[in-house]
Amino acid sequence: MAVPFYVSPDQIMQDKAEYARKGIAKGRSIVAVEYVDGLLLMAENPSASLNKLSEIYDRIAFAGVGKYSEFENLRKAGIRYADLKGYSYSRHDVTTKSLANAYSESIGTIFTRDPKPLEVEILVVEVGETSAQNEMYHVSFDGTITDRRQFAVIGGQADRIRTYLQEHYRTDLSLAEALALSRRSLLAGYERPPAEESALEVGLLERRRVGRKFYRMPQAEATQAMMTINNGS
Repeated sequence: MAVPFYVSPDQIMQDKAEYARKGIAKGRSIVAVEYVDGLLLMAENPSASLNKLSEIYDRIAFAGVGKYSEFENLRKAGIRYADLKGYSYSRHDVTTKSLANAYSESIGTIFTRDPKPLEVEILVVEVGETSAQNEMYHVSFDGTITDRRQFAVIGGQADRIRTYLQEHYRTDLSLAEALALSRRSLLAGYERPPAEESALEVGLLERRRVGRKFYRMPQAEATQAMMTINNGS
């Protein structure tokens, strides 16, 4: 008679978490930084068509790392959630906190019930009328939700990059300074400097922008702004 194979629930959850972490670590990190006029998101992304950063609603942006198809489905679900809530009630009822909670519930349910967890981490960020009203939420692969201030990092070598930002971040950064700091922090995630510069994807939530606040910054514009800092001008 065959002996039933038993694995404890704790071991199952540990295995799921390890599986998800390995998948997420293969991706490149994303940095979110508060600057004087809003929020900056920066990712290393060699693809010109598969975006890691996106607008969700008027003042809200989304960033995802890990398995592209999985965080892309989450992005689309977030847009549907925001549009439906804004249409049914009011645009002011669409908040980053409610959206992050919805993501947390969905991702957490998949982690608990499904054999395979999502290999993703996401950021949901919103620019406020003042810097004090900015919001950043990090949702992990198991549905854990964390409120971040000043800066946030997901994916890849997040711990190393976070340490760099803790040492070098300061409040009231200009846009050029925030771009340069974000780029340096991404480079700090490497054990060895990369042989060549990676393509950057940059998204901004600009407080002063009329109407919708999200702006996808071309790499040439971002590079030019960072050069002004490097040249000391």
